[in-house]
Amino acid sequence: MKNRIDAEYVKQMLQTILSIPSPSGFTHQVMEAVSKEVRRLGYPYESIPKGGGIITVQGKSDEKVIGLSAHVDTLGAMVRAVKDNGTLRLTPVGGYMMHSIENEYCRIHTRDGRTYTGTILTTRPSVHVYTDARDFKREEAHMEVRIDEKVDSKADVLALGIAAGDFISFDPRTQLLENGYVKSRHLDDKASVAALFGLLELFRRENIIPEYTLKLLISNYEEVGHGSAYIPGDISEFIAVDMGAMGDDLTCTELDVSICAKDSSGPYDYEMTSKMIELAKRDGISFAVDIYPHYGSDASAALHGGSNIKAALIGPGVHASHGMERTHMDAILGTTALLAAYVTTA
Repeated sequence: MKNRIDAEYVKQMLQTILSIPSPSGFTHQVMEAVSKEVRRLGYPYESIPKGGGIITVQGKSDEKVIGLSAHVDTLGAMVRAVKDNGTLRLTPVGGYMMHSIENEYCRIHTRDGRTYTGTILTTRPSVHVYTDARDFKREEAHMEVRIDEKVDSKADVLALGIAAGDFISFDPRTQLLENGYVKSRHLDDKASVAALFGLLELFRRENIIPEYTLKLLISNYEEVGHGSAYIPGDISEFIAVDMGAMGDDLTCTELDVSICAKDSSGPYDYEMTSKMIELAKRDGISFAVDIYPHYGSDASAALHGGSNIKAALIGPGVHASHGMERTHMDAILGTTALLAAYVTTA
């Protein structure tokens, strides 16, 4: 199945959604792009009140409904306060190390629709000036945004329309290399969203009908813990498609599909996980089975939300998660291929 997936389509979709700012809570623009593409492919699309979307693919049988999810929301920040010196204090959206955003270019999105650029720095940004610049602790209170405008005071900033509660998005710095590597912020989880669209495009182009009806959930609050806390009640099997982590005693690489057996919410469904492993072996899809103790997924949110489901978690291997991430097209396309195998096998 992997060689029938349109890799160029998946790359194009990935590049498109990576270019659209979408920190949790500020996802309306990327959801508009997602819904437009779904309708172009010809699938029914439903917007849900919290801002996400549900795509329905009719199967051969309605005996059960399989849910697949990936999230378009990313890490980001909000303006916590406008400081007297004309810089911005920020508050994080999502969980990341503060030093991972130091010196990052960013955008400030005002409530009235204006956008300004800036740079995230510590309050001790120069070794030529501050003796403790190197050792200064990178924590929220010590970080600020330098705005690319002529501002020297709080009044100057307020005059631009910037205020507490405005969203801050990080420059993704996306590069799709000729050798298949993809490096960018926000591959968590836009790489998985692209994988899902690869599945939709494949099914539409080749008129493939899954064994059971599918509902694809594009969630928009995963990074803050409640992305798929609500899922449609007719879903009985739920696969969260999210990035696989790398490092320490983990075996996943950027070329693999990660099959997560257990994360911080506990073990995933034994039968579903075993079926994923057997299908990957059958189809020659490079994969790794790992345990992620510091990880939660949309499937975790659905289970904690009270959904009576069986759940599994897979996704492309991603290096340096919540930092300057990198994966490979092999992992993204492998994820699409494994999903295709799962939903077309009774």
